Amino acid sequence: MGKEKLHINIVVIGHVDSGKSTTTGHLIYKCGGIDKRTIEKFEKEAAEMGKGSFKYAWVLDKLKAERERGITIDISLWKFETSKYYVTIIDAPGHRDFIKNMITGTSQADCAVLIVAAGVGEFEAGISKNGQTREHALLAYTLGVKQLIVGINKMDSTEPNYSQKRYEEIVKEVSTYIKKIGWNGDNMLEPSPNMTWFKGWKINRKEAPTRPTDKPLRLPLQDVYKIGGIGTVPVGRVETGLLKPGMVVTFAPVNVTTEVKSVEMHHEALSEALPGDNVGFNVKNVSVKDIRRGNVAGDSKNDPPQEAANFTAQVIILNHPGQISAGYAPVLDCHTAHIACKFAELKEKIDRRSGKKLEDNPKSLKSGDAAIVDMIPGKPMCVESFSEYPPLGRFAVRDMRQTVAVGVIKGVEKKVSTTGKVTKSAQKAQRNK
Repeated sequence: MGKEKLHINIVVIGHVDSGKSTTTGHLIYKCGGIDKRTIEKFEKEAAEMGKGSFKYAWVLDKLKAERERGITIDISLWKFETSKYYVTIIDAPGHRDFIKNMITGTSQADCAVLIVAAGVGEFEAGISKNGQTREHALLAYTLGVKQLIVGINKMDSTEPNYSQKRYEEIVKEVSTYIKKIGWNGDNMLEPSPNMTWFKGWKINRKEAPTRPTDKPLRLPLQDVYKIGGIGTVPVGRVETGLLKPGMVVTFAPVNVTTEVKSVEMHHEALSEALPGDNVGFNVKNVSVKDIRRGNVAGDSKNDPPQEAANFTAQVIILNHPGQISAGYAPVLDCHTAHIACKFAELKEKIDRRSGKKLEDNPKSLKSGDAAIVDMIPGKPMCVESFSEYPPLGRFAVRDMRQTVAVGVIKGVEKKVSTTGKVTKSAQKAQRNK
């Protein structure tokens, strides 16, 4: 056996109708993620509706519909392999909660593919102030996606077709913008006989991420199930560290400590779960009423998670119709927690590119501003600083059904905990150690 292929997660972003779903569907099909029969079926359905070119997008829409109906779907359709990697497309933004998912880390991408449409007027609409090209690219960067591939789509709709001049104009404009955000660009494309002027790929591969196994365990809960004959089973994704049967875990902010009896992924028992694994684990003497979505599990003996009394964050206001001042209390989505938090103090306004201080104690913030703020959760909440535990240190500010700001946590003041509940099985496990 050779070395196992690395797993990487990719998120596809871009303006409405830039061709994200079609490109993604096509890619999955080309790389063998979908069989020919399925594509032919979709082709027929698409043709019957007079939308022939939609056959690849159809693949994704079908999957999306299933995805939004329930949990169990054939996720294999979202995966494909290349000579080096197993690639999972973790979200295509047609999905309702795309931005929220991106922020809460349910879909933590290693790399983003930004699809830009080359058509006359189309590119301009996407990159304009209200276009999603900018917002998606900024969000991806703010949320810690380190690598970006830009795909220029619809080259057959430029004037003239496959225009090198148009391509270069777009490369220039997009590069300028993404460099401003903080990326320094490479561009990637597949050679096409229609574009002989294209000099080939600038970069051969994306670096696979290093998974933070050496950090203490952090596992935000997505759900907690009660399963007959087994008991309480919290479910979530290991963000840092390892989870093993026999480990004594503490759930924050509820401060409940208990032993992990078993760990499962895709209905198979695991001897250890690693970062990136979505697992269910069985805990003893804990009822489904004790723990809930948004709680965080950690190792009781190694920097256990705690409730945050308050935290300092750097925020960027994306789109807020008015002014934000101290006392504003919108809902924060941070990992799987969804809790109202108060902007207690606006400490300083900063330049969002350089991070340099522009003014102390600003009275208010408006769209486009970046600032350092102190925040106080309205209900018990567990968050961490971005530098220590990145997935638990970034958040979205939601209000009026949209993302008004995004932020990263600079520091957390932990609440001094009184003794919490330690179950019998935890005490027993600790005695036997």
